[in-house]
Amino acid sequence: MYSSKFLFLTLPILFTISIYSQSGEKFNLDYEKYKLQNGLEVILHEDKSDPIVSVTILYHVGSNREKPGKTGFAHLFEHMMFQESQHVGQDKFFKYIQENGGTLNGGTWQDGTIYYQIVPKNALELVLWLESDRMGYLLPTVTQEAFLNQQEVVQNEKRQRVDNQPYGHTSYVINKLLYPQGHPYSWEVIGELVDLQNATLKDVHEFYKTWYGPNNATLVVAGDFDKSETKKLIEKYFGELKPSVPVSDLKPMPAELKATKRAYYEDKFAQSPELNMVFPTVEQFNKDSYALDVLADLLAKGKRSPFYKVIVDEKKLAPSVNVFQNSSEIAGDFRIRVRTFPNKNLSEVELAIFEAFQKFEKDGFTDADLERIKAGIETNFYSSIASVLGKSFMLAQMNEYASSPDYLSKELKNSLAVTKEDVWRVYNKYIKNKNYVLTSFVPAGKVELAATSSENFVVPEEQIKPLNEEEIKARNSNPDNQIKAEPIPSAFDRNIVPALGSDPLINVPKVWEEKLKNGIRLLGIEYKELPLFDFQIEVKGGFLQDDLNKPGVANLTARMLNQGTKFKTPVELEDAIDNLGARITVYATNESIVLQANCLSSKFNDVYKLAEEILLEPRWDEKEFARLKQETIENIRRNKSNPSVIANNVFQKLIYGDEHIYSHSILGTEESVNSITLDDLKNYYEKNIAPQIASVSFAGNIKKDDVVKIFKSLELKWKEKPVTIKSYPETKMSDKPIVYFIDFPNAKQSEIRIGHAGPAYTNPEFYKAYVMNYKLGGSFNGTVNLILREEKGFTYGARTDFRGTELPGYFIASAAVQTNATLESAQIFRDEIIKYRNGISAEDINFTKNSLLKSNALRFETLGALRGMLSQIAKYNLPFDYIKNQEKQIQQMTADEHKKLAQKYLQPDKMIYLIVGDKATQYESLKQFGFGDPILLDKDGKVVK
Repeated sequence: MYSSKFLFLTLPILFTISIYSQSGEKFNLDYEKYKLQNGLEVILHEDKSDPIVSVTILYHVGSNREKPGKTGFAHLFEHMMFQESQHVGQDKFFKYIQENGGTLNGGTWQDGTIYYQIVPKNALELVLWLESDRMGYLLPTVTQEAFLNQQEVVQNEKRQRVDNQPYGHTSYVINKLLYPQGHPYSWEVIGELVDLQNATLKDVHEFYKTWYGPNNATLVVAGDFDKSETKKLIEKYFGELKPSVPVSDLKPMPAELKATKRAYYEDKFAQSPELNMVFPTVEQFNKDSYALDVLADLLAKGKRSPFYKVIVDEKKLAPSVNVFQNSSEIAGDFRIRVRTFPNKNLSEVELAIFEAFQKFEKDGFTDADLERIKAGIETNFYSSIASVLGKSFMLAQMNEYASSPDYLSKELKNSLAVTKEDVWRVYNKYIKNKNYVLTSFVPAGKVELAATSSENFVVPEEQIKPLNEEEIKARNSNPDNQIKAEPIPSAFDRNIVPALGSDPLINVPKVWEEKLKNGIRLLGIEYKELPLFDFQIEVKGGFLQDDLNKPGVANLTARMLNQGTKFKTPVELEDAIDNLGARITVYATNESIVLQANCLSSKFNDVYKLAEEILLEPRWDEKEFARLKQETIENIRRNKSNPSVIANNVFQKLIYGDEHIYSHSILGTEESVNSITLDDLKNYYEKNIAPQIASVSFAGNIKKDDVVKIFKSLELKWKEKPVTIKSYPETKMSDKPIVYFIDFPNAKQSEIRIGHAGPAYTNPEFYKAYVMNYKLGGSFNGTVNLILREEKGFTYGARTDFRGTELPGYFIASAAVQTNATLESAQIFRDEIIKYRNGISAEDINFTKNSLLKSNALRFETLGALRGMLSQIAKYNLPFDYIKNQEKQIQQMTADEHKKLAQKYLQPDKMIYLIVGDKATQYESLKQFGFGDPILLDKDGKVVK
């Protein structure tokens, strides 16, 4: 029998982490830490702000614990541990969490593997049961069949994220050159596919038994929970788990380069060259790592930086430069990445980098520059711990990699303590006149663009072919693939799913409202947990107001508002924002222009003044306009090398038709952007930016009266003017299914998009359609994902969705599938949609209702979530308690209504099927689909004759 007697190796101790801002503000974070007898370290942090709880487990095992020839195991287990365990059935992890209103995920990197759940507080015991079962009872379910299935999923993740993406192999090439053979960072986290293919079940079992014990992990529970009861539950579920063999932490293994290494790679997907210059540096928490972070920002952050001035402004080699310190557990590197404009020679870029270094040495930097960088670091730090999940992550990582959660206070302190002398010291120690790795990624067939003296780097190509019967037989007959772990005993019956307490009461945050005399609607929520604020000013219209024959004006108008004001040059505006540690940005969406700002609460007045100036006093700088046009055109070109982006853009074109503005990308086309003038932007601004169609959504640690007082400044300065929001006729469905195909030669995956026109967000049945779709493909446990990913292993993920604005939208089903499964995957989508119209089971109805209703507990935690909720209210004129109205629609939905909605909004005989993939291997097979010969399109969606 289970005993509730506590078996602590160390007694619980209450700690307080005190963090001080540069302005003297103090933030306390309390936590309790103890260790179970089996070595599991437990951290508890209470936060009663919302009725939710986060459970995070960080295993101190990443790809750096693997061995050459046996790579990819840590990432594989990230997948395996979501499948099933001795007392939790196949695919039940996601189902249990989602049907109880939670969300979950995991991640693997070089140094660790993390799993997390955020759930309503009454589901805490359920999560502890699930996490303990996969920690202590996984092996009996790790069979050869399960191993092979997840191999397929991992392979498809690699195809989607690496093989089918421009510059996808960059990290692989850099790490092979930077680290010696056998170094734990010399292989990728996803591993070598040949290693996984050659791995035996015995190899996999041994890896798990070595690294996934409680003594190699930290458990963090954060949120609204009863501390005494939670300790009992942790002891119950984790206390009896057996520790793995003791393992020691890795010591730092910094890379050393005896000479500079230069290599090039011909990238089949890249449109433009990319150069990476990488210097070996130091591991995380090393004092020098903080100075290197600051150095990176001084070199390349903002228009004042030497890298921007030389590479972007003067030589116009690239639209931007990215410089950062990459610190990991046992080594680090300092990376400079320049993705250039087309046909730029990377030798020029290399020379320009050294010219920028020389400029840095000559001009130096001021104390004000240093303080500006630190202000941004401070705001980012507070933002990173603004949620219970963010706090969980930080507490777990500090405990595992810095030996104590207390190091959290030192993280910010170490950054703010960096001096000018520190910056110059690390520059001279790690960068100046030091050896480096230089990689040139060039479009296929353009080797002449690579930096001089570079050698060709060969990346092994994966051959996609299923195992034949003999290969499967040989694998299965190997004794090392026939091992079986016997069931593991427990002191209590772990088959019993923990009962949940009553659902927590959901209190929709109190919304305040004010209407300014010029028509601006102010909505706000007071948020008291951290000294932060987040607001947006949103003006209706956006892309919708663009001329159909000249798309892209709204996007450029919004971006130009970021480029200085009537009273400040672009550099001066950027400095003013950075000096506050703020983030202010303006961007366009399909239906609005949005100015968004966030910072520490103490800086609100100053941030508002800048936001107002940006909105009302545009500069219209000719030089910045020319740069943004060139940058936008380059982004459009790059998107043409991304199969996923092409699939999305062309699908919208097919849905909306040529006479609708949404048939275009919000960026516009190369031709339209080339034709846009600064006068076009000025005209757009004058005709469409007006207060009576604007709203303000504010969430932060500031009282209503203080917020309103500041925003009242807009009453006098922003005058009303007539604006008509454009409308378009309702889109029509095709009268029959049609298959379209876009050729991406040698693609490792096919991008599938299926759908037809759908309702507007403002349609009274839009949310009901969203609910109806949930079990089909609205979550991980959606039918199409369970079949295409979990059963077949064809994809990394498959989803279905309804999307709409104030104008009618569309239904979409999507997935990126392995090339040789294209036809079968499209058939599965079609067949499952047809079946879904016949109704779903009572169990699936209950799953949908529970998932959506209980998840509302998670909707109000962060500043961004609160601001987003207010934005929805303002944009669509929703009642403050619209979430309660949505809950009522969910609760009242019957199986009969669900079926009627499916038959109304899912029309298989009118679907558009778009496939983006390798024509040479897939085009002919799609003729078997039964909808006639696929219509061949180019990457702009035009018919190829």
